[in-house]
Amino acid sequence: MRSRRQAVQTVRMSEDIIKRGKYVSLTYSIVDELGAVVEQHDIPLGFVYGSDTELIGDMEKAVAGKRAGDQVEVHVSPEQGFGDRDPSLTFTDKLENVPPQFREVGAEVQMQNDKGETRSFFVTRIADGEVTVDGNHPLAGKQLTVRVTIEEVRDARPGEAEISGIHAVQMTGPTSIN
Repeated sequence: MRSRRQAVQTVRMSEDIIKRGKYVSLTYSIVDELGAVVEQHDIPLGFVYGSDTELIGDMEKAVAGKRAGDQVEVHVSPEQGFGDRDPSLTFTDKLENVPPQFREVGAEVQMQNDKGETRSFFVTRIADGEVTVDGNHPLAGKQLTVRVTIEEVRDARPGEAEISGIHAVQMTGPTSIN
C-alpha cells in the first residue's frame, strides 16, 4: 500500500509537461523517405528544455507540452535537418594518389580549406581505380521522419543544463549512420 505522499508525488510527476527548465529524456529513431531506420537511440538522451541543446528540425516545438510516455513524430525537410547535398563537396581522385589508410569505403579523411577550416570527408566509393570522397553529411538532401518517445519529464536539478544534452556527449571518431 502506497502512502499518501507517494501517491501525490506520482500524480505530480505524471503532470510534469515539457517546458523551459524541465529535464527531459527521450529515445528516438530517424527514418528516411523509404522507411529505413538510419539512426536509432534506445538509450535515453537527456537535456534541459530551453538550454542550448539543439534538436533536429522543429523537434523543440513538437515536444513542448508533452508528458512522459507521449510519442511524437516530426517530419524534417533537408533544410531543417542536414541541409541539401552540395556537389562541390564530392571529389574523385586516382587510387594511386590516395594514401593506403584511405583506400577503404567509410574511411574518414580530414581536409582543410585555404581559410584553415577543417572538414571531415568520407570515402564513399572505390571503383575503376578511383576513390570518391564526400564532405556532405550522410543524411544531407533527405526527407526524414523522427519518431520520439518521451521517457521522463521532471524539474531540472541545479547545474544539470551544463552537463546534459550536447554537453554530456563525449564522442570519439565519427558517429555511425546505418
